[in-house]
Amino acid sequence: METILNQSVITLRILTIVFPVLGMVLVGYGYGKRCNVEMAGANQINMDVFIPALVFSVLADQSFVLAGHQGLAWGAFFMMVGSGLMAWLIANFSGISLKVLVPTMMFNNCGNLGLPIAVLAFGREGLTAAVVMFLVSNLVQFSFGIWFLDHKARWYNVWRAPVIIAALVGLGLSISGLSMWQPLQLTIKMLGDVSIPLSLFALGVRIAYTHVNNIRVGLIGAIARPATGILIAMLLAMLLGLESQQRAMLIIFGALPPAVINYVFAERYRQGPDEVAAIVLIGNIAAVVVVPLVLAAVL
Repeated sequence: METILNQSVITLRILTIVFPVLGMVLVGYGYGKRCNVEMAGANQINMDVFIPALVFSVLADQSFVLAGHQGLAWGAFFMMVGSGLMAWLIANFSGISLKVLVPTMMFNNCGNLGLPIAVLAFGREGLTAAVVMFLVSNLVQFSFGIWFLDHKARWYNVWRAPVIIAALVGLGLSISGLSMWQPLQLTIKMLGDVSIPLSLFALGVRIAYTHVNNIRVGLIGAIARPATGILIAMLLAMLLGLESQQRAMLIIFGALPPAVINYVFAERYRQGPDEVAAIVLIGNIAAVVVVPLVLAAVL
């Protein structure tokens, strides 16, 4: 009886985490199917204003301690390295282009899905840790990721990205111990609160407009991304000696599907956008099953 009760509690907790995420994605999907809406402008505003505001408000919080999240930061970094190496092996055996498979396996949806799941599963503390991994992922993707797709690209432009600037300023404020004017702090926090719902809504719209033209490539990438991520995360959690909550967060990070921005970069640099779209679409659909299963295992 007690076992059944515990399982019911866990199931209910997973439902309360996953339902709001899926709900907002489904609203975006339904709206995208019904209305021919262009989300490029909204996505640009989200990347330039709302997400940087969220990152700044979290990192500028006086309770934020960077030292407490170093293990997660290294875990996120080495997971991307390990996923990239695994993608190189799989690409050589499957015949898929390296520039299609490597980015989609290295860079996951830690923004659109990772941040909301962290908030719902672990609260404010979980959001702080998730932001650290999100920043590591962005640093690598906006530097190495862009260079990998186009060797002529200027990788150092990463320091011009609003989210990186916001992170540096937020960290500086937190370390200095200075306090912001309360109305200004509230304004930035309110702007940041827009980012997660808008990200999930935009993801739904993107899925509604994406057509799968290469099922085989999409299935390989969609399966390989969480499978290798989970295995690498479990290994890294042991090697880095992460405590239970951070271990759970790293495994959830490893289970996330490919980031939607991979498709944006593939289209911009003309590196198999149709194949990347297939991986992103199938991977994010598969996450409906994969993420709840992983949550059930680690919570």
